Amino acid sequence: MEKIPADAKVLITGATGFTGSWLTKKLAQSCAEVRAIARPSSNLTQFAGLPINWFRGQVYDPELVKSAAKGVNYIFHVAAAFREARISDEEYRKVHVDSTKLLAEEALANTEFKRLIHTSTMGVHGHIENPPGSEASPYAPGDIYQVTKLEGELWLHEFAREKKLPYTVIRPMAIYGPGDRRLLKVFRMPLLPVIPILGYGKCLYHLIHVDDLTDAMIHAAMHPAALSEPFLIGNSESIPLAEILSIIAAEYRRPCRTVRLPVTPFFILGDICEAVFRPLGIEPPIYRRRVAFYTKDRSFDTRKMREVLRFTPRLSNREGIVQTARWYVENGWVKP
Repeated sequence: MEKIPADAKVLITGATGFTGSWLTKKLAQSCAEVRAIARPSSNLTQFAGLPINWFRGQVYDPELVKSAAKGVNYIFHVAAAFREARISDEEYRKVHVDSTKLLAEEALANTEFKRLIHTSTMGVHGHIENPPGSEASPYAPGDIYQVTKLEGELWLHEFAREKKLPYTVIRPMAIYGPGDRRLLKVFRMPLLPVIPILGYGKCLYHLIHVDDLTDAMIHAAMHPAALSEPFLIGNSESIPLAEILSIIAAEYRRPCRTVRLPVTPFFILGDICEAVFRPLGIEPPIYRRRVAFYTKDRSFDTRKMREVLRFTPRLSNREGIVQTARWYVENGWVKP
């Protein structure tokens, strides 16, 4: 795997998030100078003892970005707005689009700048009608998170082409691993007496372990073939939700009893919940995007990652799921 030079100066956005924290810790142990942008409310205790220069504020604050990016060689743009009811569409656009513009423009001012690693999402492709998809699949974002992620990415492609800015776009698959809370609910599902699965499709999910993803991001920052290219980063194969649940249930020594339920009533219920709770700034107990999870297939051909980027994830689907399931138990997040 390619590595960042030991004398490099790097900047990471979204440094305290799940993926960002893994990346920040790796870079702090190998680079001469690590700068990181974090919101004022972020908890930095997990980084105690690491040589990191913190810049506290919003990633779309022009003055903050100017100070943080001055003189850096590499920028890893990982910041993302969480999918929560209280976040406005304007906030998504600021975090995903405005920040990308600021970082790219500041990078041009650095005479020794090497590369911007921009984190997008596989979600820009939406549901894959005839899987597997690829980097060339049509764009079909399904919510404001994906729409603004795509806006930021498309702006960067155009800007970098015109200004000759060195960059690479990373489109991660479903990120999971120790410390993740987003897919924690999936790892808790096998504890139920009966596991409900909405709809009757395969519900293909394409995973990438956070350890492999952050290795791929570092590798892409250095690999010549990654320049100006987008890469879907995921395991060699997607996996049906039912199989994920079966692997977790076996690890927890639980029976895996699933029941299929029609999805339409849950879409209606989700719409009602969103209409009631979102104006109040309260996270709905059920909402359309979560229901839609069961109706979409996320399956991609990752040959470009393997053959062009020359990167292959270390952990298989089964190995990563089992490792993560054990971590949840060992840390008290799941109690089988």
